[in-house]
This record gives sequence, C-alpha cells and structure tokens, in this order.
Amino acid sequence: MRLTSYSNYSLRVLLAAAARSPRLVTIREVAEAFDLPQSHLVKCVHQLGTWGYLETVRGNRGGFRLKRPAASVSIGEVVRRTEDGLSVVECLDPETNTCPLVDRCRMSQVLRRATDAFLEVLDRLTLADVAGNEAEFRALLDGAAPARRVPAAACGSEPLVIGA
Repeated sequence: MRLTSYSNYSLRVLLAAAARSPRLVTIREVAEAFDLPQSHLVKCVHQLGTWGYLETVRGNRGGFRLKRPAASVSIGEVVRRTEDGLSVVECLDPETNTCPLVDRCRMSQVLRRATDAFLEVLDRLTLADVAGNEAEFRALLDGAAPARRVPAAACGSEPLVIGA
C-alpha cells in the first residue's frame, strides 16, 4: 500500500498539533520542521478543520490545534478521508474497472483482503498511539534541525522524511 503525499502531510499536521496540544501550531512551523511546501499544508489544515479534527485560528497570532482529543482520532478514518479510494488495482473500484477478467480473476479478491487488512491495522491506531514521541516533534517545531530527507533511490520513488 502506498499513501499519497496529501495523506502523509495531513498525518504530519495532526502529529504536530498533538505534540503542541493545546497550544497553537502554525503552518510555517510545520513546513520548516518537516521541509514541506506551505501551500500543500494550507490545503491539509483547511480540510482537517472542515472535517472537525482541527480548530483553526486566523490572524497574526493564529494557527491550528486539535479540536478533538488525540485518542479519539482514528488513523484509519483519517486515511480513508484523505485518500481518493484505496484501490491498489483498478478492478477494485467498480467506477473505474475496465478489466475483462474481473469476474474470473481471484487476484482482485486477494488484493481486496490485503487492503482491508491494511485499513484494519490503521483503524486500531489513534493519533495518541502514534504521537508518543511528542518531545521530538515539539523540538522540531520549536526550531531544532529540520527532519532530514532520505534520497529517493534509498526508499523507493519519493523522498521519505524521518526524524532528525
């Protein structure tokens, strides 16, 4: 399974908010801490606010913070909302399926079960479960050295950001 950058950035925004809770976090702090484009984070923060995960505060001293307790935010729920379908192959999505083998092929059943298992694991996790290293996140947000990137060749196709 592979999550989009949108899901990745949205989860990082939530992790930053959990680390600073109940204080406000700014998009600039998250962008600098994780070396991410502010324009993409603006979209994530706006949508997470619309969905009720974040409270956003406008103005000079604005920012965002968790609107719900971290223990009530399901990672699986967030991923389902931020992903535009989780079909690893087209035949799992009836709207886009063009595979002539769909009624004869057992592979789609296997891949559907794998996707369901992936989501089951995420459903068992809350933001509180994955935000256990809050001190490290706070240090990054407070201006410690930004997370370092692993070269794309070392991890697949996109750079992966890991803690400093």
